[in-house]
Amino acid sequence: MNVPVKLGLYGVGLVAAFAGALGAGTLTGPVLPGGPANASDDGAGGHGGAGGHAGTDGEGGTGGEGAGSGAVTPAGLQISDRGYTLEQVAAPEKAGKEGELSFRITGPDGEPVTGFRVEHEKRMHLIVVGRDTAGYRHLHPEMDEDGTWTVETGFDTPGPYRMFADFAPEGTEEGLVLGADLAVPGDYEPEPLPEIERAAEVDGYTVRLEGGLAAGGSGELDFTVTKDGEPVDDLEPYLGAYGHLVALRAGDLAYLHVHPHGEPGDGETEPGPGVRFTAEAPSPGEYRLFLDFKHDGKVRTAEFTAAAGEGGEGGGHGADGHGH
Repeated sequence: MNVPVKLGLYGVGLVAAFAGALGAGTLTGPVLPGGPANASDDGAGGHGGAGGHAGTDGEGGTGGEGAGSGAVTPAGLQISDRGYTLEQVAAPEKAGKEGELSFRITGPDGEPVTGFRVEHEKRMHLIVVGRDTAGYRHLHPEMDEDGTWTVETGFDTPGPYRMFADFAPEGTEEGLVLGADLAVPGDYEPEPLPEIERAAEVDGYTVRLEGGLAAGGSGELDFTVTKDGEPVDDLEPYLGAYGHLVALRAGDLAYLHVHPHGEPGDGETEPGPGVRFTAEAPSPGEYRLFLDFKHDGKVRTAEFTAAAGEGGEGGGHGADGHGH
């Protein structure tokens, strides 16, 4: 039985103190042999994720090189990468009440970055999720003239959270994913990781998953959307695709590199019921998959737990109603 704990907004040190209660393993570095601790993290954030989020062109965030180890660090585990740093993070400090979440990105020269490429129809993608993987949100903040990004959001319950900024600065060839830890004070009891299943239910829709993740390589993930037993073949484009996938490694919340197959208007990709992705899992273990799809004018999220094994075995569990 989990014992509730009190959380205050004291930064990464406090969040790391709850690693045992979360059952999340190491929160201060990637779970990879020889993976480095993130020496550049400060009180605003810590370690978390590893990979990328799927969009229209198949590009996702990519990790940097592990310092001194030669190992690739999955994206999202660091607050600073390739000279770009996630800074001045401010978030609502009370559960159940919306407020502003704001941050900025500084470049190799130490100055705020204001030039970003449009990727997946947005210049900035912000993912927020609990350290127990509940409470997933995909947000799109707006930037003001001084490079500060702001969005209205809130947290349903107290607890430690992780935020990921997924972006592509102008003049760079690849995008980045930077991460920081957030803490919302109050009594907190982590939710257990949902079991591995092959179907997710959300708002009357059933999403089934075929295929799986392969540790240390690429795995094929095939989702099929139905409603009332009938295939949904008129999915609407969302962020330039018929489905949008975010994948996180359970424990450190590594942010996976994901490639979608096809896009609306390419003459080949059908608007459902199938949506397909290739995902790269850095290690064996369990992962959380969040599939956003749009139908009847509303974006819904089907959540799965998947396992990465040598043979690519995986699956998922719908978590509708599971969240902060």
